[in-house]
Amino acid sequence: MPGWKFVTNYALVLCRIAQQPRITIRELSLTIGITEKAIHRIITDLETDGYVTKIREGRRLRYRINPDLCLRDEMLQDKAVGDLLEMLGWKRRRKPTQRRELVAVGEKAEP
Repeated sequence: MPGWKFVTNYALVLCRIAQQPRITIRELSLTIGITEKAIHRIITDLETDGYVTKIREGRRLRYRINPDLCLRDEMLQDKAVGDLLEMLGWKRRRKPTQRRELVAVGEKAEP
């Protein structure tokens, strides 16, 4: 649909990466409706500013987002990118709880 949009291509790419960390550039291009070159440029910008980190898994990439960074808009700098992603349907993963080692009965646990 031509014309203006409420959500930018940057937000759409970030949202799709948050929902599908192993998505390919081609899949992003087909889903969002912009060229692979544009997707690549957006991901590079997001990575440069710390919003996205690429992790190589064999021949493929997995993306990790940093939901705690502030939005770049001057009026929204008090909001985290994770807040925007949640509004767009992303489910924030809970931080892993600290693992506790099992201790045999009668032994003392080390602090």
